[in-house]
Amino acid sequence: MDRLLSFWLILAILLSGLPAAVALIVLAAIGSIWVGWVALAIFIGAGSGLIASLAIFRSWRAHGERLGALVEALERREPPTHVGTSEHDFMSSAERRLLEAADRIASELGALEEQRGEFDAILRNMNEAVVVTGTHGEIVLLNGAARRLFALQPEAGYAGRHFIEVCRDPRLQEFIARATSPDPTEVITAEVPIQNPAQRYLEVSAAPVRLAGGGAGRVFVFHEITRLRAYETLRADFIANLTHELRTPLTALYGYAETLQKGVDDPDTQLRFLGIIERQSRRLARLIDDLVSLSDLERGLTPLNFEPLTPSRILEEAAELMREQATRAGIELVVKCSPDLPDIAIDRDRIHQVMVNLLDNSLKYTPRGGLVTLEAHTRLNGVNSAGPPANLPGIEFAVADTGEGIPAAAIPRLTERFYRVDRARSRELGGTGLGLAIVKHIVQLHHGTLRIESRLREGTTVTVWLPVSQSAAG
Repeated sequence: MDRLLSFWLILAILLSGLPAAVALIVLAAIGSIWVGWVALAIFIGAGSGLIASLAIFRSWRAHGERLGALVEALERREPPTHVGTSEHDFMSSAERRLLEAADRIASELGALEEQRGEFDAILRNMNEAVVVTGTHGEIVLLNGAARRLFALQPEAGYAGRHFIEVCRDPRLQEFIARATSPDPTEVITAEVPIQNPAQRYLEVSAAPVRLAGGGAGRVFVFHEITRLRAYETLRADFIANLTHELRTPLTALYGYAETLQKGVDDPDTQLRFLGIIERQSRRLARLIDDLVSLSDLERGLTPLNFEPLTPSRILEEAAELMREQATRAGIELVVKCSPDLPDIAIDRDRIHQVMVNLLDNSLKYTPRGGLVTLEAHTRLNGVNSAGPPANLPGIEFAVADTGEGIPAAAIPRLTERFYRVDRARSRELGGTGLGLAIVKHIVQLHHGTLRIESRLREGTTVTVWLPVSQSAAG
């Protein structure tokens, strides 16, 4: 390119001097001018033209190199190289203006690239699933959360596919079809329960957006509210159960108190009614005490005072308190514990509450002539990702009975608040339905584990494992 430009520049200068050279040659031929002067004039003219063409060529070449460097910098999306020049010709002025414009373009490109990086980082790290669709519902963009929500391949390309093809749940497909129709021009929101690929509750919003190509698209944002719905269900169930538990004794209190107020002549009947009022009042007091205790445990408002105690003492104190109840029920209560077990760091009052609750349950549901056994021995805990470290030394306390047993399907729900396998009998025996929930929270505060095993008509064994040292477990 440089050689071709040089050739044509020199040729143009030579051709511009050609008429003068021809005239001099003609004058020399007719003898008007000496031939030597003609040759000298032609030589000087050709040399001057050559020097001028070279100077012009070098100037243009310098301009071309700077412009080439500017173009290469723009192609690499880098700021262009600033080459200072003292020339004041038209090309230099144009070059400076082009360089300034290129500077602005490069700066804007850099800002856009930075914004794009920030947008990609935000989109990639969002917990909400985000999907952008085109004019006809085809996928333009989706983030990682959307791939996980719809069980899509992490690296597969879904651009261009219709969004409905990706969503396999009919209710969600119906919402997407409504949102991607030409009519909606406002934000559409809905709560959609889905079953595929998993059972979840989603809060979905679809907003119109102007795409880069000029078309109208949609931005879908999926916020999972499964856990929120579960909490709302738990709260509703808790309020319903609490209302029911309070209504039963309050109804009895109100009815018998009203009857006594109207007057009862028979003294035995009066005493019987007063006994019922006393029992129901005690039941209400136990229910309120258990509710307060459970609430404090769940909110972490119960401070624990750890002290070293021997496992045998823990069992003997609980057994001594419940022995009279066992004798009245005709149940044999046995304690098995080796005296050489190591001391264990626990909150004495809280673990005593755990043992008494477990013993009370066993005595209530064991028939006359049955056997309830308290036992303690050392054991290393197994691998448990949600519990204390593996192979941690601890003491395992077991309360076993020969009662009616519990159906296998009911065992996972036994530590739920107000859950009872036999509601009528539990109320008859004076249970509040909160005992095992309290036990679970106390054991968790001690970094321990709770296990319940049972077989119908054979009995139930509740096992509590507690670490010997709380510092090692925490």
